Amino acid sequence: MPVPDPEGRPLEIERREVLNAIFYVLKSGCPWRFLPHDFPKWETVYSYFRDWKQDGTWERIHTELRKKMRIAIDRDPDPSAGIVDSQSVKTSSVRGDERGYDAGKKVLGRKRHLLVDTQGFLLAVKGHTAALLDRDGVKMLLDPLVGKLPRFHNGRN
Repeated sequence: MPVPDPEGRPLEIERREVLNAIFYVLKSGCPWRFLPHDFPKWETVYSYFRDWKQDGTWERIHTELRKKMRIAIDRDPDPSAGIVDSQSVKTSSVRGDERGYDAGKKVLGRKRHLLVDTQGFLLAVKGHTAALLDRDGVKMLLDPLVGKLPRFHNGRN
């Protein structure tokens, strides 16, 4: 977790309470505004969540947990192989204009590409219009990973 600035304002809300509230929203699926009053104000909780998303905190936590899980099952912390799959999902126009038609699956909506390691641990996910060809979606999925997974080869190395 990010360390608070020692010269900044002292924290008024314990980080544990903020994390508990974030986990509650993620587990229950409730909107941020419906966060029970036992937790800090929803605006504060959402602000922490958004800041940690933007500065990469959640991604760093996920990466460290994945490495620890791989070590626990006696695997190298960094994967050397992965599996890619895509899924097209119907969406309505209310959900935004990034819809497209996947002619192969006959779906009007969005498509997501996922990359997992051989143990099923998530490495990357990318969402886009369903009209995007799989070869292009996989490229968009793999390109940001260059240099992040040292043992992983994407076939173009």
